[in-house]
Amino acid sequence: MNASQESESARKLLPELFQLLRPHLSALDAFLEEQIASFEPEIREQVNYCIDTSGKRIRPSLIFFSGWKNEEFVDPNLVKLAGIVEIIHLATLVHDDIMDEADMRRKQDTVAKKYGNTTAVLLGDALFSHAVYLSTQFPTNEVCEQVAVAMRNVCSGEIMQTMQRGDPDITLEGYQRVINLKTAELFRVSCSLGAALAGEPTDFCEAAGKFGMHLGMAYQIYDDLTDFFGIQQTIGKTLGTDLATGKATLPLILMRDRLSGTEKEDLRETLCGNREPNVEYWLNKMATMGIFMEVRKAIFDEIRQARSKIEPYQNLASQSLLLTISDLIWNQVETLKSDQASN
Repeated sequence: MNASQESESARKLLPELFQLLRPHLSALDAFLEEQIASFEPEIREQVNYCIDTSGKRIRPSLIFFSGWKNEEFVDPNLVKLAGIVEIIHLATLVHDDIMDEADMRRKQDTVAKKYGNTTAVLLGDALFSHAVYLSTQFPTNEVCEQVAVAMRNVCSGEIMQTMQRGDPDITLEGYQRVINLKTAELFRVSCSLGAALAGEPTDFCEAAGKFGMHLGMAYQIYDDLTDFFGIQQTIGKTLGTDLATGKATLPLILMRDRLSGTEKEDLRETLCGNREPNVEYWLNKMATMGIFMEVRKAIFDEIRQARSKIEPYQNLASQSLLLTISDLIWNQVETLKSDQASN
C-alpha cells in the first residue's frame, strides 16, 4: 500500500474509530473531572485549567484499543489507567511550555502564561503526584511499578533535552534517545498495560508495547515537524519555539547537516542563543531544501516498524484497532503536507 492509499484508508476509518471510542472517552472525561475534587479547594481552579479535555486523547485511545473487548464494555480499570496516563501527559505539557517559553497551547494561554512559571511548575508536580496515587489503587503492583518507571523515564528524557538546549552539535542518535524516553515511553506503557489489564497474552502485551514505542517515536517526530510546518491557528500552539529555545529537533538536525559556509555557522549561533532567531528565514530555508519530505519519510519508517510488531496478531480485535491509530498519525502527516502545498 503506497502513501496515498494508506492516507485514504485512514480517512475512511476515522469516523468509525471515533464512534467506537465515544463511550470510553466520555467515561475518561468524567473520571478526569472527578479528580479535581481530590485537590485542595484553593487550587482547584488552576487544576481544572490544567485538566483540559480538548486534547487528541491518543494515549488513552491506545489504552482502550490495546485492551479492547467490545464497543459496549467500558472497562473501569482501563478508564482509570487512561486517566493516569493522561494526567502524566498533561503534567509534562505544563512543564514543557515553561521550558519552551510558549504562550499558546490548544488555542488558549498556557498554564505558565496564565498563572506564572512558579505556579505552573508546582501544578505539574501536583499532577504527577496524583497520577502515582491513582496507580496505587489497582490490585496488582504492576501498574504502579510501570507507571513510576515510565514517569522517571519521561522526566529523564526531559532533563536530557534540557541539558542539550543550546548545543548545536546534537547527533541524530542523541535526538532519538531523548524522544524515546520523553514521548515514546508513555505510548509504550499505554499499549502494554492496556493489554495486560485486559488479560491479553504476555507475548501480545510485549508486542503492543513495542508497537506503542515506535508509534510514539513517529508522533514526536511529527510534533517536531509541526513546530516549523504547522499552521499556528490550526495546531493551536506557538510555532518556532524549538529554534528559539535552542532545541535541536530532527528538522533542524537535517537542515544543519546539509548547510555549509556562513549559513551553517548562522544556524549554529542561533541554536547556541548567540543570535536572534529569524524563524521566517529558516522556515523558508527548510522548504527550499526539502526537509519536510525527509522528516515525513522518517515518520513513516517508524509507523511501518510499529505495524510490523503486531502484524502476527490478526486474530485479536485490538490489532486492527491499533493499526487504525497508526493510520490516523499517517493521515495527519499527509494533511500537513497538503497544507504546505496550498500555502
